[in-house]
Amino acid sequence: MADNDNILILETTQGPVKIEMRPDLAPNHVARIKELVREGFYDGIVFHRVIEGFMAQTGCPQGTGTGGSGKKLKAEFNKEPHVRGTTSMARAANPDSGDSQFFICFDDARFLDNQYTVWGKVIEGMENVDKIKRGEPVQNPDKIVKASMAADAAA
Repeated sequence: MADNDNILILETTQGPVKIEMRPDLAPNHVARIKELVREGFYDGIVFHRVIEGFMAQTGCPQGTGTGGSGKKLKAEFNKEPHVRGTTSMARAANPDSGDSQFFICFDDARFLDNQYTVWGKVIEGMENVDKIKRGEPVQNPDKIVKASMAADAAA
């Protein structure tokens, strides 16, 4: 039985995606994402950068990849590999520039290992992630309709 306190549910335009969050790997990132989810920050946000065979990125309120929540996070690099279904924080050149943007790997991307903060993995709905429209930028992009924590939905 999964820990509902650490299950993130993304209702996307392609269907539901469940992500098991890993506070054991990245406690500060998981805590911040939970805060943003509970504030409704991710609701309506598009997948603005989606690269075939690589990843789908979301979390920019402007939908361009240039914005965030305004709170930078110190990197929490860990040994977890970037493989299919991994969720990891996007960042700029500065390792401590992660904010609200994250990506979901379509396939293995081991070249990212130890350079980006892995904070979770898709446990259900990867077939819906696979359907997200591709592009840089994406034309008529898919989006997160609503993000919620399983514990809140169960309450």
